[in-house]
Amino acid sequence: MNMFGITWGTSEYFVWLPVVVIGVALLMYRFSRTKKAIEVLAASPLSVLLKNASHEKHKVKIVLISVGLLFLFLALLSPQWHKGEEKIAQQGREVFIALDVSRSMLAMDCMPNRLSCAKQKIKRMLQKLSCERVGLILFSGSAFVQCPLTSDYAAFYMYLDSVDAELISSGTTAIDKAIRQTLQSFANMPERKNKLLVLFTDGEDFSRNLSGVKKEAAQAGLSIFTMGIGTQEGAPVPLFDAYGKKMGHQKDGKGNVVISRLNEGILHALAADAGGVYLRITDTDADINSLVQHVQSFEKEHLEDKTVVRMDEQYPYFLLVSFLCFMFEWLL
Repeated sequence: MNMFGITWGTSEYFVWLPVVVIGVALLMYRFSRTKKAIEVLAASPLSVLLKNASHEKHKVKIVLISVGLLFLFLALLSPQWHKGEEKIAQQGREVFIALDVSRSMLAMDCMPNRLSCAKQKIKRMLQKLSCERVGLILFSGSAFVQCPLTSDYAAFYMYLDSVDAELISSGTTAIDKAIRQTLQSFANMPERKNKLLVLFTDGEDFSRNLSGVKKEAAQAGLSIFTMGIGTQEGAPVPLFDAYGKKMGHQKDGKGNVVISRLNEGILHALAADAGGVYLRITDTDADINSLVQHVQSFEKEHLEDKTVVRMDEQYPYFLLVSFLCFMFEWLL
């Protein structure tokens, strides 16, 4: 909050301003009562007891206390000015998260469905990571970068939250597309020792060249972690109309309801060949804790320096004025 050319770092404490005003008002009321009492006593035989009483001195004491309270309150608001820039050296790892958005991700063998479950797990993962740059890739029959590598988790969450059933692709899943998109994104950073990819998918794959892409990933030093979403028993894939209303389930050419199942075999093999691990999504945080532990085992690297705009804290000056006011009031 900026007021009078000053930035107030803790402007939420402005709610206590009425308390300060009431305190000053009570002091003024006390001064008024004391003044009347002195005027009454001055006209009585007891006036000799008031030879040292001084209206002006009492008025000054009230002003000093009031100003002291005011500046103490202003110090609490953390006043700041003199804008400056500071470069902060960042260290961390760069991790791309690839999220399957094929139609099978709407299956409800994870509550409320596989897609929503994956999004919640991704958020839990980022809450446990720190100082990492993360990017988001969406894939089905093709792949694209939804969010480039960033350390701004709030921006990442915004992109992640925008992924819903309306973005679900009607096409099949091609894991090789997600890996190739990741390799392309890392191509501009050849100096990176560690390149990490976390795949959230049910493993239903129709890749044309997965083995070839795995070789490219190995040559580029890309480590791939796979997170399996769904169950081996599987669940039917729901269909929705343009208004988001469920209108049945996906069927094959013979009219039978299609059951989508978690394909752990391909995810196990992919992670093993790419220097990562396969983990199955669970109802607890055990899966994410294990994933984070594996990610953090990779060495941190120097990332680009971050320029932070900061304001100099000026509250000591306000505290000094408040202290001087209270000291002079005590001496009077």
